[in-house]
Amino acid sequence: MTLNPALDLTYTVDALVPHATHRVARVAQRAGGKGLNVAAVLHALGEPVLATGLLGGATGAAVRAMAAVPHSFTTIGGETRRTVTIVDRVDATGLWEPGPVVTAEEWAAFQAHYVTLVRDAAVVVLSGSLPQGLPVDAYAELVRLAHQYRCRSVLDTSGEALRLGAAAGPDVVKPNADELPAMGPARNAVVESHGPEGLIARTPQGSWRAAPPEVVTGNPTGAGDACAAALARGLRDGTPWPELLADAVALGAAAASTPVAGEIDINHYRATRDRVNVQPHG
Repeated sequence: MTLNPALDLTYTVDALVPHATHRVARVAQRAGGKGLNVAAVLHALGEPVLATGLLGGATGAAVRAMAAVPHSFTTIGGETRRTVTIVDRVDATGLWEPGPVVTAEEWAAFQAHYVTLVRDAAVVVLSGSLPQGLPVDAYAELVRLAHQYRCRSVLDTSGEALRLGAAAGPDVVKPNADELPAMGPARNAVVESHGPEGLIARTPQGSWRAAPPEVVTGNPTGAGDACAAALARGLRDGTPWPELLADAVALGAAAASTPVAGEIDINHYRATRDRVNVQPHG
């Protein structure tokens, strides 16, 4: 689920130099937003997925037309945002527009639609920022609705939306390490992202650290979304945590090795999966 999707533009340059003119070697344009990235990874792995969220205006129509996965979005009056990622040989720089203002009526219409989807789903992934106009506890309410219909949930957001959403008890919360101090207590599993160093999971069954066999350079923008895709699949299948974390790290690395968020290098994933180092932690 992507409440604040985007038309993703990725520019590839030789080197990013502030205040300079750049010749762009490659331009990629795709339907984006964290939840759509998650859905794209799962779809590439052959898993049954359905993308949902809010879309509006000409940009929203373009995102809907470009979406490469099954989808069922709610239409709003505001204009869907654009995001720009500039990728060079070392890393990536992101420029994110704020997104549309969503009305109370549009939010109510989406929640009604969401209920029709989660009652038939095994897992829902709640990803990304909240557009303007939504209550700060929007994710908390969606977590509660998922629980009501016995649908498991993965939450991947930030700030106050993360703190309130985590308190509602999603099955897995996936914060970045620097978001932990502001998150507050979580009731279930927490899988911390430590970027190229891997993941730390603190769960009711135990705690583990999972590290990739080598550092991957490229575009890290979609790595966390690939990790969330692995967590969702593992929740559905009841995969033991050590195996699930190895899968999440390998998928994240396979995403970071590609230039466009939402894509994975399947050969890289297969070559990395059995070499991820998972050890008890704490």
